Amino acid sequence: MSTPPAVAAPLVLSLPTLRRARSVRSVLAVLPVVAVVVLLGLPVTPDSGLTAADAVSGLVVVWAVVHTVRRARRPLTRTAAVVLGLPVVGIAVAAAGAASGGDAITGLARYLQVFVLVPVAVLLLVRDRRDARLVLWSLVGLAVWQGSIGVHQYLTGTGALYQGAGIRAVGTFGPSDVMGMASVVSVGVVAATGLALGTRARRLGVPPPEGWGRVVAAGCALALLVPLALSFSRGAWIATAVVCGAQLLLAGVRRAAKVFAAAVAVSVVLVGGLGVGAAAVQERLTSITQVADAPDQSVVDRYTLWAAAAGMWRENPVTGVGLKAFPAHRDGHASLALSSGSDTEGAGQAFRRQPLLSPHNMYLLLLSEQGLLGLLTVAGGWLALLVCAVRRLRRSWQGGRGGPARDCALPICGLLLWQLVNFLYADIGGPSTVLTALCFGLAAWWALADDGTTTPAAESGRR
Repeated sequence: MSTPPAVAAPLVLSLPTLRRARSVRSVLAVLPVVAVVVLLGLPVTPDSGLTAADAVSGLVVVWAVVHTVRRARRPLTRTAAVVLGLPVVGIAVAAAGAASGGDAITGLARYLQVFVLVPVAVLLLVRDRRDARLVLWSLVGLAVWQGSIGVHQYLTGTGALYQGAGIRAVGTFGPSDVMGMASVVSVGVVAATGLALGTRARRLGVPPPEGWGRVVAAGCALALLVPLALSFSRGAWIATAVVCGAQLLLAGVRRAAKVFAAAVAVSVVLVGGLGVGAAAVQERLTSITQVADAPDQSVVDRYTLWAAAAGMWRENPVTGVGLKAFPAHRDGHASLALSSGSDTEGAGQAFRRQPLLSPHNMYLLLLSEQGLLGLLTVAGGWLALLVCAVRRLRRSWQGGRGGPARDCALPICGLLLWQLVNFLYADIGGPSTVLTALCFGLAAWWALADDGTTTPAAESGRR
């Protein structure tokens, strides 16, 4: 009697293997966002209008569209569509009132890139807390890289010129964008502080061995205080202090006291004991309290530019003077106290006088160029984003199912708050601008994504 032929058993993949495959596919979706962060660490060409990070951010937007179409799912909730679409109204109206077609196109593209397109792309590509932690840690890594270059510049005297010496840490951004490294390092401090305070030992978001995540994040936050101090950026100092203070208070008064004591000890050792920028940092700190009584020329210029922006708004209260029109109207509204520009030199660049082309206050820039309509739509969208983010933060902080989500809540809400506070002393412009778009994108994911993508259940489903 013949035996039946053997039938090959079907190939069955184990459940852990399938989960790992899904996890790898999800990480691949967010890698373009990480690539933008990595490219921010490359040297930039002076006066270059477009950087590699800007170009790749455009590709990220295209990839987000393709990825969303392939998933065949509704890309945005109604709330997300309203909050992220609101700035388009004011920006489009201001572009219509621009002085030239070139200004209208470039201004419209820049504002949409920073406040609409890239944030929406990040919202679509970040699928859960694991992806968000990957982007957060990449921001910390970028800050460590730029901060290391900045400290080397100070120690070797190859930084930007400050008080007659090349001691100002500017990283790869050069003296033409002195706020670039300060912004990157500040974002790294805020992200690392949030990860350290919000991460439990069991949920680290970093490679094993487990238990290192909080220590690494805390160490990075403390170490990054050195290049932040050597950037001599008063606005970045103030914004970082405000946000980190808020993060510490949310984490608990006792923990806040311990971290504050550690930060003071590090500052005393590095500045007092080792003499790292002691005199220059002390002079810069003192100048913060003397902005009204004895302001230096940079403060005088800032106040004069603020007054000029307010004057432009009073003449065009509803729609402003048009996108990119602040420089053309500046001299007609500024007093004689305004200098002809700021002197920049060092870090591999020759001396040049850089013109003052903006009020160095994002809210006043909106008011002057876009009027009340732009302020209400663009800044109103930021306020709505902050409200939604804080509401979700409160829910995640109340324990229960959303409790562990605070490992993303603290750093992301901190990044959003830092941007809004820093906008009191800075505006968009320069090679580091795309970093602002990434921070708004993370905030949009946390505040506006479906609840399922920000809870621990979403992450556990991928394992």
